[in-house]
Amino acid sequence: MRRIPTIIAAALLAAACTSVEEGPGSGAEPRACDPGLASALAKWADAGFSGAVAITGGGTECRVAFGTADGTAPNTDDTVFAIGSVSKGFTAAAILGLADDGALALDDKAGDLLPGLTGPAADATVEQLLLHTSGLEGEHGRDHEPLDRDEAIAAISGLASAFAPGSDFLYSNAGYSLLALIVDETTGSYRDHMADEVLTLGGEPFGGFWDGEPAAPGPRAIGQVDGEPSAENGGFAGPYWAMEGNGDLAMTAGNLADWTKALFEGEVIAPAAVETLTGIAFDNGDGTAEIPGWVSVGPDMFGTPFVTASGGGGDTGHNATAVWLPELGMSIAVTSNSEDVIAGDLAQAIAPALAAGEEIPLPEDHAEADPEELAAAEGTYTLETGGAYTVTATEDGLDVAAAGADAVTAMFASADYTAEDVAAHEDLVMALLNGETDAGREELEAIEGDVGTVAGVALAGTAEDQGELRTYATLDTAEGELLVWYALDERGGIGAVTLGAEPPAFTLVPTGEGEYRRDLIGAGDGVRVVFAEGAMTVTGPAGSVEATRD
Repeated sequence: MRRIPTIIAAALLAAACTSVEEGPGSGAEPRACDPGLASALAKWADAGFSGAVAITGGGTECRVAFGTADGTAPNTDDTVFAIGSVSKGFTAAAILGLADDGALALDDKAGDLLPGLTGPAADATVEQLLLHTSGLEGEHGRDHEPLDRDEAIAAISGLASAFAPGSDFLYSNAGYSLLALIVDETTGSYRDHMADEVLTLGGEPFGGFWDGEPAAPGPRAIGQVDGEPSAENGGFAGPYWAMEGNGDLAMTAGNLADWTKALFEGEVIAPAAVETLTGIAFDNGDGTAEIPGWVSVGPDMFGTPFVTASGGGGDTGHNATAVWLPELGMSIAVTSNSEDVIAGDLAQAIAPALAAGEEIPLPEDHAEADPEELAAAEGTYTLETGGAYTVTATEDGLDVAAAGADAVTAMFASADYTAEDVAAHEDLVMALLNGETDAGREELEAIEGDVGTVAGVALAGTAEDQGELRTYATLDTAEGELLVWYALDERGGIGAVTLGAEPPAFTLVPTGEGEYRRDLIGAGDGVRVVFAEGAMTVTGPAGSVEATRD
């Protein structure tokens, strides 16, 4: 759970971002957003952002919301979002608070704290679990699939170790669920402890759980997954141990900003525990370091140090990012419930400017869509190498579905991933689907249990979606061709998967004079597309290709 329709923000601006009403966790005073800042953020809503932004401290106070929570009602400061892996920062706070109280120690082994735990997980220390250096490899369960406490312990006990504990880094959802199990064992109830000791400040709740009780109070946003409304809107009956501790919490953007500030200022856990939080780290060697539940970024990257956490990319269709700027005493939280501009995109764009006291950058403007021009571009276009694009006009631009690895590759552009990253990810996915690893053999067995024998696998290209690489493949099964996509970690573990996927789709917006682009947020040069004389020319980082209308 690590890493959207166009919204007319002006219509919502007066209702959604002029000020903040008092409520649980909002503080004693309403916080109006500077009109200039609110107007700049509204430009990002024009570019596709739907969600909320909250900024507090450092001389800046702001609450703004854009877009719709459910397709009709607007997002507001009271709208609740699932925060995904940002939940890990809350789990870490619970553990560090217990350590500060003497209930456990960071060098305790997990197996000594949790009866029934065996395997490599039992030898991992609490500190190694906090820093993702335990070596635990693979997942212990899948989001929104029932998993009870005993099943979770058994599944975590069965996980292999990728390296000697403490010697390397490997992001682990299972490791944080193990920490939640330790909280549960130590306190008698993980959920009660989180609600009473971590999610409550000054007697007021700062959010709650997305599924089950105690639930985050307030109206909920409905997310988007592959262009469709998410079906996971808080009604999952549990048991919840696939997500407990690693991605289970929900709250408003204002709650998240205020809680983050309170955490680092010693109001959630004792100041001594905060010193531990910021003092133990795994150095990534690139100017960043893993600290419990967060990533610490040195001053070289943006001119000032900051701490951040991001979550999303799961089946709720929500994304969230929290940023703490210690030298300014400023907290920034962004939550989103659509796909075009996710929370991490917006936070990455605005946080450096806010830290420097500068005006935030704006997304590139795009031309007004000409309905006749859009309609004229519709159709199916085929590349000489076999791939194809299906182009459909929308109210504001063009939707393009890409079929074939060549077509998908031509459309790829990312500020976060290189061609080498894509190639490595594709190699891992193909190794998985060809059964060249233990995880791959298990995955093929599971797939064949659903759709019959897999006779062949063909690469169908890689796209970036919700901050992650998704490599598509076509499986030749007993029931016909099946399109799938996989998002993997750097060691080949499955992070997310969809069987029976739709072809990767891209949104193009007009720039004028018959040219379109799919990059609205300034990530490199993006991809530009021209339609002329029955041909569709795609130019991007991978080069230029031409497809001919069928």
